[in-house]
Amino acid sequence: MDFIPKVIQAVAGENFTVYVYFGDGSIRLLDARPLLEKGGVFAPLSVPDFFRDRLTVLNDTVAWDVDGTRDPCTCVDLDPCELYEACPTVADPLKEVI
Repeated sequence: MDFIPKVIQAVAGENFTVYVYFGDGSIRLLDARPLLEKGGVFAPLSVPDFFRDRLTVLNDTVAWDVDGTRDPCTCVDLDPCELYEACPTVADPLKEVI
């Protein structure tokens, strides 16, 4: 990969999915269930309200503000390159809303 993709928006979907909006205009769908099954730092994310309410963009990637301080050093964040390469491209789910 010749560039590091930048996440500009993250929107929680159904059943622990995240629509990931990248700076190049692409939208990818993350299925976070395999991460949640690992437990550890991902364990708090297995609560649906926590998963949805703490989802944000920090460090230019998908993150969860675990302690509520918006401190990039204490969030759980995912590698934007991995998200860009591994997650399938999808249509914008918000297009119907607008």
